[in-house]
Amino acid sequence: MSKTFKNAAEALAGLLKDNMTIAAGGFGLCGIPEHCIEAIKLSGVKGLTIVSNNAGVDGFGLGKLMEGGQIKKMISSYVGENKLFAELFLGGKLEVEFNPQGTLAERMRAGGAGIAGFYTKTGVGTVVADGKEVREFDGQKYVLERGIVCDLSIVKALKADEEGNVIYRKTARNFNPLAAMCGRVTVVETEELVPVGQMDPDNIHTPGIFVQRLFKGAKFEKRIEQRTTRKVA
Repeated sequence: MSKTFKNAAEALAGLLKDNMTIAAGGFGLCGIPEHCIEAIKLSGVKGLTIVSNNAGVDGFGLGKLMEGGQIKKMISSYVGENKLFAELFLGGKLEVEFNPQGTLAERMRAGGAGIAGFYTKTGVGTVVADGKEVREFDGQKYVLERGIVCDLSIVKALKADEEGNVIYRKTARNFNPLAAMCGRVTVVETEELVPVGQMDPDNIHTPGIFVQRLFKGAKFEKRIEQRTTRKVA
């Protein structure tokens, strides 16, 4: 069966429901699946648990889902650019599970690789380890972290073929491959869609075995999260 769909709404049809867990790729605003996020917003689903490196910004990225009260819980490592996030969290309207960035990445990778959990030194002796098993190996303490498996993953690619083989662009490669791995169903939005055989196998970042649905995005906004300029002398 074909994996390709016309747009985000069609690619996500039949996959969305209240109280589901969604992994979203991207790093800051770089490489975020903005078409999928918009389609999820328009679907009206609520009670979502979102696994993502960040929480977007006010009015863009995952911030759109927060504005509509669609997110119940964030599992993230960096959320410092979203004022609404802070308001919801401090007001007790948003549950947050903070993760060290490397730990979050490995939890997603582990889930995709079928690994139930792993031990890491990161977070030992801090609130990150509260309520978690701590064991000693070779005289050092390690905290047990569980692998993450989500109901759905949404991913942004630079190029993909019709079988779902994917290439990411630069920084967009940080969390998108991990998000693609940890979803029971993975939907990819791509800037360029090519026939099978036109991509060098050695350059493929995510193989099509991880991708169930994909579509070519019509237009990408690609905002800059923080723009810093200087005067020309």
